[in-house]
Amino acid sequence: MKTWITGGYVYRYEKRRLERKNLCMEDGRITRICSPSEKITDGIIHDVKGNAVVPGFIDIHTHGGCGFDVNAASKEKFQKIGYFFAQQGTTTWLCSILTDTKEQTEKVIAEVLKHKEDHENCADLLGIHLEGPFLSVEFKGAMPESLLRGADIELLREYQEKARGNIRYITVSPEVEGIPESIPEIRKLGITVAIGHSGADYETSRKCIENGAEACTHACNAMKLFHQHFPAIMGAVLEADDVYCETICDGRHLHPGSVRMILKAKGHDRVVAVTDSIMAAGLPDGAYKLGVNDVIVEDGDAKLPNGVRAGSTLTTGTALKRLIEFTGESMEDVLPLLTMNPARLIHAEEHIGSLEVGKDADILILDENYNILETFVKGMKIEKQEESSCH
Repeated sequence: MKTWITGGYVYRYEKRRLERKNLCMEDGRITRICSPSEKITDGIIHDVKGNAVVPGFIDIHTHGGCGFDVNAASKEKFQKIGYFFAQQGTTTWLCSILTDTKEQTEKVIAEVLKHKEDHENCADLLGIHLEGPFLSVEFKGAMPESLLRGADIELLREYQEKARGNIRYITVSPEVEGIPESIPEIRKLGITVAIGHSGADYETSRKCIENGAEACTHACNAMKLFHQHFPAIMGAVLEADDVYCETICDGRHLHPGSVRMILKAKGHDRVVAVTDSIMAAGLPDGAYKLGVNDVIVEDGDAKLPNGVRAGSTLTTGTALKRLIEFTGESMEDVLPLLTMNPARLIHAEEHIGSLEVGKDADILILDENYNILETFVKGMKIEKQEESSCH
């Protein structure tokens, strides 16, 4: 059955602007975008009353939300995380598995596959982001040090086989033994490579970029920062035109001025807004978990007992508002950071990231204050569940 979204302003990525258009969805895809003057002769009419019609948000780095941690998630918990995310504007996500034991990592992979085969009324879990285990001890952040290791392509290949190709993204540290040389092999497994959690020097970082690393995980956080005599990983990332920078725009991980600087250095097409959220997203302050770690959330700020920041409580809907606030730019200008840019980074732009005929009908309806009024995932409206404890 056709469903027409009418009476709204549709976001056109190529023009970076909203245009008064009608949009038709059928069988989970966008089948028509046309002038409101054209007569509609069939299908359901859904009038959005002058609000914005924009692509759904894509979060490629998140550890959970609404009381559920990815590393401990079952099929049913992935469903609940996905429902919460959809309410916040996320229509597509990668679940980020924090460095864990081989047994637990494979258990999570199995639950991801179960969820992908049977889910409804939630965001689309497109695949997996592995944050580790090939990471630096010095900049481990919340990673359990005993489980960090050198490059191991056979282990990664085993994970990818068990995941049936659903590992889409991995974070590695350039200075870890064997990593620069392994990046071409990682890419052959169909995995986009990001560098981070690192104190690597400029030359080693450049080698990783030359070998195919395409992104920097949560830029400026858990890494050696730029120094005029030691540009380090951050200097190499900022210099490289084609490398994407993940940014956590919660006002804690990056000062607003740092967000503006990264945007000026990289350009609006090479910055990806992520949440790096943990299970506490959507819930009050208190004690939570991130993988094997205990996390304390105070005033919305998630930290390990030793004071090291451990993910965030950010949502994509809030990230959009922060980006507008931090940059002083229009929604139309910053929206690609949450839509097309992450789609391109994980090589999924052919079917998500913008509102175009033939692409998936992942759509948000936003009011004038950028609040999410409605979410559509593959053309299906997300229906509110009264029993949900998250906000």
